[in-house]
Amino acid sequence: MTKEEARAKFAEMVARDECDLELDRAALLIAAEEYPHLDVEKYLDQVGAFAELAGTRDDPYAGPLSRIMRLGALLFDELGFRGNVESYFDARNSFLNDVIDRRTGIPITLSVLYLEIARRIGVKLFGVGMPGHFIVKFVDDEHEILIDPFNGGRLLSEEKCREMIEEMYGGEMKFHPAFLYAVTKKQILMRMLQNLKGIYARAGDHHKTLEAIERALIIHSVEGSDAANEIRDRGLVHSGMGRYAMAMADLEEYLRLAPQAPDAKEIKERVGQLRQKQAQLN
Repeated sequence: MTKEEARAKFAEMVARDECDLELDRAALLIAAEEYPHLDVEKYLDQVGAFAELAGTRDDPYAGPLSRIMRLGALLFDELGFRGNVESYFDARNSFLNDVIDRRTGIPITLSVLYLEIARRIGVKLFGVGMPGHFIVKFVDDEHEILIDPFNGGRLLSEEKCREMIEEMYGGEMKFHPAFLYAVTKKQILMRMLQNLKGIYARAGDHHKTLEAIERALIIHSVEGSDAANEIRDRGLVHSGMGRYAMAMADLEEYLRLAPQAPDAKEIKERVGQLRQKQAQLN
């Protein structure tokens, strides 16, 4: 499909209610803008095949911990999925088709695969958007089981999560129990796009950074959530591309939406510089 078709299908998918949103399909539609010839159905069938295999290892009458351990043994020991510690910031780690083909990814894409296979065999799990490291969890009236797909499906305690935050942020971020709350599918997709945005921005690829921002804005639109930072970042990308009028429009909109933002003074100065550049062009 074309990028335009992939974008339209993605917009339709994220406009759905949470229960109707197909997380794996939406993740593949993100990848479809990178891979125009991507066969989404082929990869959904592959996820289904993994789930069928998981079903042969599963005991639906067992407790949740036993079922989770069986699923982990299949995915990480038998099928060989693993976290890509060697090339963590490789964009391919953010595309579900590449994760399936290469058997490696980052925490969030491995978690999406884990969630979708678990869902197909009747194990209801939730994504957990911990800062710096995405995990999944099972929760019911009796259990809360935290699972780390990036590290072979290991089980985590709250204390271990505290230690991870301490290590990742050097003590500059205080752990909060809310870090372990479940997140929605749209929040998962937003985080995937934020990862891509960061990767492309570091690489200086304005066009792909812009594409990630535009898809994030689609989610903000359907959620009715605060899009100020994305609008600011779109303006900065437009500025880097020499699109001064578009940059000014976005940055002025950002200042309208977030007049007390910590970077408001800096952005006002940037708008002034853009006005001067635009005047020179005229």
